[in-house]
Amino acid sequence: MPNRIITAIDIGSTKIATVIASISEAESPSVIGVATFPSKGLKKGVIVNIDEAITAIAGSLEAAERMAGLTSSSVYISINGKHITSTNNKGVVAVAEEEIKAEDILRAIESARTISIPPSREIIHVIPKEFIVDAQGDIKDPIGMTGTRLEVDTHIISATSSPLHNLMKCVQAIGLRIDDVVFAGWSSSGSVLTATEKELGVMLLDIGGGTTTINTFEEDAITYSSSVPLGGANVTSDLAIGLKVSLEDAEKIKINAEELMKAPTKQSISEMTKKRERLLAQYSEEDEAKEEQQNKKAKDIIDISGLEINGKNTISRKYFEEIVEARLSEIFDMVIRQVEESGNTAKLPAGVVITGGSALIPGITKIATKVFGIPARVGMPKGLGGLVDEISSPAYSVVQGLVLYGSANEGYKGLRRVTPTKGGNEGGIFSKIKGFFKNLMP
Repeated sequence: MPNRIITAIDIGSTKIATVIASISEAESPSVIGVATFPSKGLKKGVIVNIDEAITAIAGSLEAAERMAGLTSSSVYISINGKHITSTNNKGVVAVAEEEIKAEDILRAIESARTISIPPSREIIHVIPKEFIVDAQGDIKDPIGMTGTRLEVDTHIISATSSPLHNLMKCVQAIGLRIDDVVFAGWSSSGSVLTATEKELGVMLLDIGGGTTTINTFEEDAITYSSSVPLGGANVTSDLAIGLKVSLEDAEKIKINAEELMKAPTKQSISEMTKKRERLLAQYSEEDEAKEEQQNKKAKDIIDISGLEINGKNTISRKYFEEIVEARLSEIFDMVIRQVEESGNTAKLPAGVVITGGSALIPGITKIATKVFGIPARVGMPKGLGGLVDEISSPAYSVVQGLVLYGSANEGYKGLRRVTPTKGGNEGGIFSKIKGFFKNLMP
């Protein structure tokens, strides 16, 4: 069987990341082309200038195609923004025959889909959390089971029609067929979270440039999805104001902060040297106090001369940390408030997993632990092979997740009604649906 090609484009507020991967049976997807292009025409995950967005998306795609040595015809794309909301709903059907088949599952999911939402919104995902057969719950794959009543508990993610259609229009304008539109948070969860974390209960925060996506999982099922309109760009803006530098220079400082903080400082005099010099009356208590004060001051200084920022060679570590903590704490407070207002009561013993481009800000896990009161870790994407060196950072969790999503969903578009585009093909659905459900379940 020839390899299948998947193209995934993460359309973010600060960058457009494209990955082209080759899918072969019984192997992890292998990356053969990758490119990142500065994002234009988007603000906080939403298209604000169609022409600029089309140019940026086309630029990222063309660079990835050159590396892969092929031309893509269809893509999986991400969607994000504060307009994303979620709810949970159940669907119930009578089993057509004694044994449950794929058609019964589809009817149950369609039943769950019939939820009352405003006409200005569209459902982008109907994700099965569990199936219930004749009152027996916690079933992940009911195909082949005997029963008369099939119930499905689903998590439904919806988006406002206008941002969704504008996003799709930009992609279709460069001649691509859309395989699926995937919520960025749901996508990154596939490349970052472990099965154990999902089972115990975990919150995933993908902090991008303009937005922070939220997903919670409990008992191996997704329970909440949303987004807040704040991200790494807000941290950059605060640093620019606080440190009195340009936005470009503030971004340099933020990106390189972790490495700069690890830079070795001037070595203090060893205890044995102090003792020897004290005996020789060359090192007094006054000298020791003075040195201690100098060391304390040196530890608070971050040398940024290597970044070639005009008029700035050093910054205060303490001031940098205070600026970052203030903004990140505000973002985390917004997340807590939004989740609480939704009525979500998920327990999170596995803590918070932070991913996205801003996950590498120094001290972010300590701030998260302080605000949420639970453990926190930085989530690194995994699951792909091939040319992954360029996309091994948390900034590429969404695009890696899109490839994994596409590789697990071959030939099936039933849970998400993609707006018809040229060249659509629904063939082979029932022959692949059983394996699809195994891969889809959180």
